[in-house]
Amino acid sequence: MREGGSFFFLSRPVPSYFPLVFNMLKRVMKMKKGVIPFLVFPAISLLVGSLSALLTGENMMIYQTVAKPSLAPPAVLFPIVWTALYLLMGVGAALVYNARGEFRTIGLWLFAAQLAVNFFWSILFFNLRAFLFAFVWLILLWVLAAAMSVAFFKTRRVAGLLQLPYLLWLTFAAYLNFSVYILNA
Repeated sequence: MREGGSFFFLSRPVPSYFPLVFNMLKRVMKMKKGVIPFLVFPAISLLVGSLSALLTGENMMIYQTVAKPSLAPPAVLFPIVWTALYLLMGVGAALVYNARGEFRTIGLWLFAAQLAVNFFWSILFFNLRAFLFAFVWLILLWVLAAAMSVAFFKTRRVAGLLQLPYLLWLTFAAYLNFSVYILNA
């Protein structure tokens, strides 16, 4: 200790360091608050997709047996694409969650709504084999995902742009779904 009761490594009296430490802690807390949504929202998206796949189970084998259009991709591609899309959805939601704006709340509600509708599509298509109803359900999903994308875009542009692959895939999925309905009616 030096004279005056302060430690040798402190060049100023102890109380003057409190604002510095407090500001550093505030920055760390803001960073944690900002990082956590980037873990939570993608995890929620992946969990919903995984649970839907789990409930669909072996009924996905129907894809091998139904008549499909010529542009139908191999079944092995679907889990890869959906994993990437769920991650993009989650990152977009995290960006919106951390942002401010009048469309933030509606964007997050639309995120939840489209995720719920998304959850049931594979059950309708694979488990129930309700191809036409699954197609109509997919149109509802597309509308919700488009609305979510617009709300995300108005809140954080990059969040909205991250949803474009999802909308493109849903469009392609609608083509596949309707084609399976027509070819197997």
